[in-house]
Amino acid sequence: MKNFSSNLFWDVDPNDIDMERHASFIVQRVLEYGLMEDWNYILSYYGISRILSMVLQFRSLDPKALAFISAITKTPRENFRCYTTKQQGTEKHHVF
Repeated sequence: MKNFSSNLFWDVDPNDIDMERHASFIVQRVLEYGLMEDWNYILSYYGISRILSMVLQFRSLDPKALAFISAITKTPRENFRCYTTKQQGTEKHHVF
């Protein structure tokens, strides 16, 4: 975990984080709070295909992080679970 910015894992013990077992957690933290160096590190470690497959399944993601990963991968926002989940949650339901 020494390769990451010190602010990324403020709420957990970095020594308890495993790059494989906690891959989704790491990717989400980097996308939402990381620096470009953090992004470059996970990109070299996991690869863009693996990162995309993880992020497509996230239930939530900061809108700026979603815009970034969508642009980088050229994947429409509508393909991301976090986007469709958010859209469904903001629909207004009318009772007649």
